[in-house]
Amino acid sequence: MANPAHRNNHLLVGCAAGFSGDRTDAALPVVQALIASGQPAVLIFETLAERTLALAQLARRTDPDAGYEPLLVDLLQPVLALCLSHGVRIVSNFGAANPHGAARRIHALAAELGLRRPRIAVLQGDDLSGPAHRTLLQGALGAAMPTEPIVSANAYIGAQAIADALRAGADIVVCGRVADPSLVLGPALAHYGWEMDDWDRLARATMAGHLLECGAQVTGGYFADPGYKDVPGLAQLGYPIAEIDAEGHCTITKPPGTGGRIDERTVKEQLLYELHDPAAYLTPDVVADITQARVLAVGTDAVRLEGVRGHPQPPTLKVNVCFESGWFAEGEISYAGPRAESRARLAGEVLRERLSGLGPLRIDLIGVTSVLGDDTSRWLDEPAEEVSHSHDVRLRVALQHRDHATAQRLVREVTALYTCGPAGGGGVRTAMRPRLGTVSCLVPRDTVVVRFEIVD
Repeated sequence: MANPAHRNNHLLVGCAAGFSGDRTDAALPVVQALIASGQPAVLIFETLAERTLALAQLARRTDPDAGYEPLLVDLLQPVLALCLSHGVRIVSNFGAANPHGAARRIHALAAELGLRRPRIAVLQGDDLSGPAHRTLLQGALGAAMPTEPIVSANAYIGAQAIADALRAGADIVVCGRVADPSLVLGPALAHYGWEMDDWDRLARATMAGHLLECGAQVTGGYFADPGYKDVPGLAQLGYPIAEIDAEGHCTITKPPGTGGRIDERTVKEQLLYELHDPAAYLTPDVVADITQARVLAVGTDAVRLEGVRGHPQPPTLKVNVCFESGWFAEGEISYAGPRAESRARLAGEVLRERLSGLGPLRIDLIGVTSVLGDDTSRWLDEPAEEVSHSHDVRLRVALQHRDHATAQRLVREVTALYTCGPAGGGGVRTAMRPRLGTVSCLVPRDTVVVRFEIVD
């Protein structure tokens, strides 16, 4: 991937999205900073969460050309010309359930912008939802195998195919379900030529990917807590850039002039985010060990991560299986003024009585008890504690049921509170959507065949 003259240069990887639905104006400052560095550079967009793929599969059922990241054009349009003209490669999982569809849309976007046709690589192999893989899933899940129709089944694949695609000259690598840190490790593998059993270097670059994968979380976004952990310029938050050296160590920075902050605390919070075992962070590429890691401030908004160790990759790959599990109905209504909480509670009691027998009814009072509530709604039997005479409360109720018509009863009952009481309810909103269940399993690594295809 890298020009031989740059082999001693560090690789810069910038991240411009941390999930599907992230800000679409984040990429331009990142790309400008990458170009200004004069170093070999890659831009990543991380746009998949655990159920995003299942939702993408549902979208593809409705429209065979859909199923990739809905904001694909919004993310790429501001920076595609700059990336192609300055050699900034793009690697992303925004292919979701339809990587080929995403590649076609990128080619069309390039044509619309009057740009040269980019060389796009599409990764394949993560999708295990077809009939050919049913026996594999059945053996891995056993009694947990869904009896309902499977919507998606995707293995978390690793960085090797990304690296191979970049070495083959891809301008853009479009992936479906790859492990989030692999989006960064793949470019590092291609740039430095590490072997796939160079566990320490692989682990270090993997943790660089872990720091970037959630976008602005590491630059202060999810860190911010006013008066306790202050973050300047949160409205113009800069997204992170990792400078990765030949040993895999990284320094995390952000574009100059952007808001946010990078210090030891923001990096440590993200380093530990979703980390089940600091001595054994499992990925498809390597098992990373951060127990001896060092987080060091090396300048303003610049923090270096060193000391990560690596161990051989697991013999299995994780697979998420999403399946149809009925319908999810929810409704909300607000009450304000004197005795608002008591009226909202009474409305909840009315709904609980009228919908009894349908299944667990989740009832929350937003502003009183919602985050710390549970699906039993036991709090409804406790005395009300009015906060103030001007208090306003929003009642939320939710129900899951396999039958559409039964679930829809909740929608009708919430709407009926307008006139059926209690007094003073307003601002009703209701929604119905298909419900997805999820189970996970491990399959032998050699049962998942990963490859890439250049689609010129």
